[in-house]
Amino acid sequence: MKGLDQKTVMITGANQGIGWATAERFEAEGSTLCLVDRDISDVTRERFGDKHHLLAADLATSAGMQAALELLRDKNCDVLINNAGITRDATITKMTRADWDKVIAVNLTAVFELCQGAAVMMKERGSGVILNASSVVAHNGNFGQTNYAATKAGVIAMTQTLARELGRANVRVNAVAPGFIETPMTEAIPEKVLDKIRQKPPLARMGHAHEIAAAYAFLASDEASYITGTTLNVDGGLVLG
Repeated sequence: MKGLDQKTVMITGANQGIGWATAERFEAEGSTLCLVDRDISDVTRERFGDKHHLLAADLATSAGMQAALELLRDKNCDVLINNAGITRDATITKMTRADWDKVIAVNLTAVFELCQGAAVMMKERGSGVILNASSVVAHNGNFGQTNYAATKAGVIAMTQTLARELGRANVRVNAVAPGFIETPMTEAIPEKVLDKIRQKPPLARMGHAHEIAAAYAFLASDEASYITGTTLNVDGGLVLG
């Protein structure tokens, strides 16, 4: 993708799944990576440690966030990809305050804090790209995911607001909303359930992590230079109903 070589890109939630695939894609494009995750596995260190910057940090803690912000500033990142996210599913009558608070902390508050840090730096520089992970559940909700859906809808609203605030500083802000994606998190789902999930979108399959990574790469590239404040659904047409 045009303009990604020689860029420094921070990716949160980079240890597996979509984050890992995104790291591989941006490395292939010639970018230098700052990879952040609560846990950095030996496999990740072996794959990316020699050429890139790795940080084990829990973004729901003040210490972890401070470390991530210091890395963001120290490496003068051109692109921030807020990919990290968690679930704590339960129906509304069974969801605990702890379930709510943890998901809000990781999926929304941490995104805000990193966006804020990036905004200050990117405005001073006069350029930059911020990409946030939303989800198709932000549009229509999802059974048992009051907390998760609320954060992902909040991410869209935050993305649109920041696009308005930062556009004149030549900073673009967009979101990606994945549908059902094959990741290590889905491996534990029974095959019968997976078959039903695959039939929901018009394309009649689950997506792959590299397809989300491709969306991130496009939106970060110069080829998307006139796109800001948008949410790109990468869902096989799932939101069509």
